[in-house]
Amino acid sequence: MSTKKPLTVACPTCAAPVEWTADNPYRPFCCERCKLIDLGAWAAEEHAIPGDSLEDDLFSGELDAPRH
Repeated sequence: MSTKKPLTVACPTCAAPVEWTADNPYRPFCCERCKLIDLGAWAAEEHAIPGDSLEDDLFSGELDAPRH
């Protein structure tokens, strides 16, 4: 009988090793502090998901008032 070793990943905030198990409520982060630091970076718009600049220009314009 073999025991599987859990997957280990690097914490995205501090790079500490993190076991990817159900016992870690903060995964992929090592702790709540690192999780909150990352959340703050998203809120401060330091992180962004790349998008299509053409779609950004198209959808960021003024919208016409709805007609009833």
